[in-house]
Amino acid sequence: MKKIIAQLFISLDGVIHNPHEWHFPYFSDAMGQAVDGVIGQADTLLLGRATYDGFAEAWPGRETEGGEDAYFAKKLGDTRKVVVSHRPLDGAWRNSERLEGDLVDAVTALKNEPGDGHIAVSGSVSLVRQLLAAGLLDDLNLLVHPIAVGKGDRLFRDGSDTVPLTLLSSTPLDLGVLDVHYGPAAPAEDASYEDAKQHLAGAES
Repeated sequence: MKKIIAQLFISLDGVIHNPHEWHFPYFSDAMGQAVDGVIGQADTLLLGRATYDGFAEAWPGRETEGGEDAYFAKKLGDTRKVVVSHRPLDGAWRNSERLEGDLVDAVTALKNEPGDGHIAVSGSVSLVRQLLAAGLLDDLNLLVHPIAVGKGDRLFRDGSDTVPLTLLSSTPLDLGVLDVHYGPAAPAEDASYEDAKQHLAGAES
């Protein structure tokens, strides 16, 4: 079964809204490698409609222009892109198709397709939330930026359900960014201060 990896730029205070307004000062070669390792190496991109439209508007032109990012733009163009949308896809960005049917059933079918590659989700926060809720996300990759934005939509909103996760890896990048991968986990067992106090420094064993 293929893994689904979702990669998000996120601020220290949990904001994922409009990363283009605060993200770029922290983009470095190391972060470029982290992005390529998830997005550039996927055999399928699973995208929400807003993210897809933004990509389809920008990346084909960058590929044609032949600039420094043309190689990555070609990678995105060559990769299969599956879009979660109720509307037909406009434009002609190659290798794009609309996800058909119920989200959970259709994504489960994608995961069960043959092949060793992974499915990557870039941005598409509403889709990421749905995949988390359905237990379909195998790896939540957060590129945590050392900035508190102070406003904007957050990945986990007030009033949302508890989402237990387990840490898969944590790698510090240059410029203060933390590359963190989380996987699904069973709910934590009930505990109280009485259980925790034995772990305080100096507590008797």
